[in-house]
Amino acid sequence: MNIIEIIMSAGRVSVDVALYTLLPIMVVMLIIMKYLEEKGVLDAIVRLTSPALKPFGISGMGIFALIQLNFVSFAAPLAALAIMERRGTSDRHLAATLAMVFAMGQANVFYPLTPFGLHWGAAIGISLIGGLAASSFTYYLAGRRLSSATLRDEEGELAQEKSRAGLIAVINGAGADAIRLSLGSLPMLLLSLTVVGILKAAGVVEALTSLLTPLMSFFHISTVYVLLTLTKCLAGGTAYFGVASEMAQHGQLTAAQINASAGFLVQTLDLPGIGIFLGIASRFVRLFRFALAGAIVGILLRTLLHAMLF
Repeated sequence: MNIIEIIMSAGRVSVDVALYTLLPIMVVMLIIMKYLEEKGVLDAIVRLTSPALKPFGISGMGIFALIQLNFVSFAAPLAALAIMERRGTSDRHLAATLAMVFAMGQANVFYPLTPFGLHWGAAIGISLIGGLAASSFTYYLAGRRLSSATLRDEEGELAQEKSRAGLIAVINGAGADAIRLSLGSLPMLLLSLTVVGILKAAGVVEALTSLLTPLMSFFHISTVYVLLTLTKCLAGGTAYFGVASEMAQHGQLTAAQINASAGFLVQTLDLPGIGIFLGIASRFVRLFRFALAGAIVGILLRTLLHAMLF
């Protein structure tokens, strides 16, 4: 086992993800979000959607994170979350939104899996149910002792500003923020991919598969999920899709297995996802322990629904 080669390979992949996946999405989404923010559109949407989302513990800005994650990419909600943090969204609402984001599926895996047999409509619907369950659990139970007071006026802060930034300033500012957020994800991506490479080279995946085979056979669970679960948890959704698509092409993974496991394997609660979302600001790190419980509840609910339906 050549540790240096594993680290170099993980470095190339992590840089590729950060620069060619995260960065383009972040630049475009942040420019759009900040432009709408400058024009007061975000404030109007927040006012309109807040009543509908309030019972689930989500503030108005949370609707953007929900839409972006399920219909754009796992990286897209970073823009909404960054704005929520800057606007001073309360700890309780921020923890609920973070739990929702961790529990829901991600469009950059849902869409590519569709040609391999994933029922996209059902997956999106179950994703939304799981996300709202996660936010509700966090808001009403896990994070009930957190402060509900906003640090600033989330709905009207920008509307009160007398000066508006020009389009060039918006683009430059959004670009700088996108670069900072994308590069901030590199350490966790590199570390997680290195761990996966070492485990594979050391034969841990094969040994774990052999060890778990009797137990999984007892519950009628295919051992094909061992590698997929390890890859997902340690290397993230992009790596999971790469492995799953290759297995599907070789007939090792069926459409039924993809659909049955989508609730458990297509979500953002993995090492890279945690590193990326918690890298937005220090407040997210502090709130993570409250959001984690809700995220687990949402993922378990999604797992149960997919297992029952497929």
